[in-house]
Amino acid sequence: MSAKEHAPLRNDGLRIDFETIRIDLPRESIYRRLGYRRDATRISPQQSAEIESYMEEARSLICLKGTVLRLPIAEISPSRVVLKGGVAFESRHLARFFDRCREAALLGATAGSAIMEAIADDAAGRNVTRAVVLDATASEMTDAALDWILGSLRPSLRRENKMFLPRRYSAGYGDFALENQRTIYRLLQLNRFGVILTESCLLVPEKSVTALTGIRDVAP
Repeated sequence: MSAKEHAPLRNDGLRIDFETIRIDLPRESIYRRLGYRRDATRISPQQSAEIESYMEEARSLICLKGTVLRLPIAEISPSRVVLKGGVAFESRHLARFFDRCREAALLGATAGSAIMEAIADDAAGRNVTRAVVLDATASEMTDAALDWILGSLRPSLRRENKMFLPRRYSAGYGDFALENQRTIYRLLQLNRFGVILTESCLLVPEKSVTALTGIRDVAP
């Protein structure tokens, strides 16, 4: 793990970058994304070997990087959450999600551009099956990178007698508008990882994700 702590930002947050994230292939979730179900879907040894080979190829092309930003929560009302520094998110669902939390953690991760180039080449007709497996592997590994980031920080949170919420919340879910991606992107400074935000609030490379979770005190 390579982690770098940055000085507090002007909005009183602490950002930690993970310039190299190495995780095992989340095989079970990849197979689920591909539509396979344990004890319900049968595949031949040849098919299994092919899928496993493409998963390994995907892993060799994926360059996981990520970042997390901790920000104190200044205010929670029934319809909005205000972070210290004046960053406000309008969402009743998010306000309920952050109930009893003192801090928010903003997360971001990307698989890089090489994997997307390979997917595009295969999807154009070279090997559609390979493209589907590469895509599923990249999606699941990028999502797993967020879990990895949270896991790496849990020991230090325990020393503070705090804990992360067990779930994450993303822009575009429920009444938390996708447009909030602009604020999250800016706060995390994802451009430092080669990620750009489109006019329609989509992240490029496509296998890039953001999420929020809460930090609350551990009950005595």
